[in-house]
Amino acid sequence: MLEEGKKAPEFTLSDSDGKKHSLKDYSGKKVIIYFYPKDNTPGCTKESCEFRDNLPNFNNTNAVVIGVSPDSEKSHRKFADKYELPFTLLSDESKEMLMKYGVWKEKSMYGRKYMGVERTTVIIDEKGNVQKIYPKVKVSGHVEQVLKDINQ
Repeated sequence: MLEEGKKAPEFTLSDSDGKKHSLKDYSGKKVIIYFYPKDNTPGCTKESCEFRDNLPNFNNTNAVVIGVSPDSEKSHRKFADKYELPFTLLSDESKEMLMKYGVWKEKSMYGRKYMGVERTTVIIDEKGNVQKIYPKVKVSGHVEQVLKDINQ
């Protein structure tokens, strides 16, 4: 179970260009990981574009923004190109990282139960510890809250 103040689980996943990224690659930086359900859906597009539009505000925070979903590298490439997303999107088709971070959960829509990503953001500090967890994220105003919290 992911807990604030504890070590963040290590991961190695590929980005939209097939390049591998691991948590240890970002040692010495704050890492903002936003987990989202699916490329090119309204809520996920809005959230990704809000991170994109606010990215200059994160430049003075020693932080990197990373999006993670179970979509393929190819899907991420199209999504990033279409919306000009200047940050890393990682593909977790195996759902290994999603499960380690506790965001792969049973969901319900119209009475139907299914497994999916619970929209969640995690801030990891420079030493690799979980600084803050935002479960069940509501997209509107979320990026502003992350920016405020990371500057504290």
